Amino acid sequence: MTDSIRPRRSALFLPASNPRAIEKARGLPCDVVILDLEDAVAPEAKAAARAAAVAAAREGFGGRELVVRVNAIDTEWGADDLAAVAEGAFDAVLVPKIARVEDVARYDEALTRAPATTGLWTMIETCRVFSEVQAIADMAATTRLAAFVVGTNDLALEMRARPAADRATLLPFLAAAVAAARASGIAVLDGVCNEFRDLDRLAGECAQGRALGFDGKSLIHPAQIDAANAAFAPDADECAQARAVVAAFALPENAGKGAIRLDGRMVERLHLGEAERVLALDAAIAERRG
Repeated sequence: MTDSIRPRRSALFLPASNPRAIEKARGLPCDVVILDLEDAVAPEAKAAARAAAVAAAREGFGGRELVVRVNAIDTEWGADDLAAVAEGAFDAVLVPKIARVEDVARYDEALTRAPATTGLWTMIETCRVFSEVQAIADMAATTRLAAFVVGTNDLALEMRARPAADRATLLPFLAAAVAAARASGIAVLDGVCNEFRDLDRLAGECAQGRALGFDGKSLIHPAQIDAANAAFAPDADECAQARAVVAAFALPENAGKGAIRLDGRMVERLHLGEAERVLALDAAIAERRG
């Protein structure tokens, strides 16, 4: 299940048990709201959070993409979460601790009753998942799978890694997740930056994530939204270059050519597809701003 182009520059996690945070999110400039039933909710509050998430979905989020992260299917809350959210008005269901192809199939089956438009997003946060990450991404062809969200905190913990500000220890895994997602045509979001008061570190992670090819970044605080939105949006120069590529290939003399010269460099037809994507994303962001 692949999506049309949609901005996912900023995906803000919110505990579904916090009504004030949920209400505030309806006025925030994030592209995606992720109502969390898992890590951010205490065990004794999970049932109430589940009901609150379903109720919040019915009220809507003003055009923001709405995702709910459920508890793992094998926990005591997982089955009830999946049954409840399948009946809700969510754009996607985010599931944790994916390790194997079979995990995606189980979640997909559990969402049988959900609307056809409800996507399946998976956290990529275990060591085991990287042994078959491409096969998992390929499940998009036969299931609801529509996006990866890299869980850098859980991954680093399981690896016993000590990631520094440059995230060098995680770079091979970040790149592997992006490559698999791109090969299968699904979205992919970078992990959270825990240092939400350190805006320089956040900006660095956003720039790094953009350079690696991520569509956007998952966030834990509203103060992080502007940096993510800026980093993962095409800038004026990118859009100008994209328009030039599209215009050049539209010239009659370039019809059917696989490669052309533009501004002193060789441009191939594969660059045309990327240019069209950049312009479509820019238009979608402009529409999102209203």
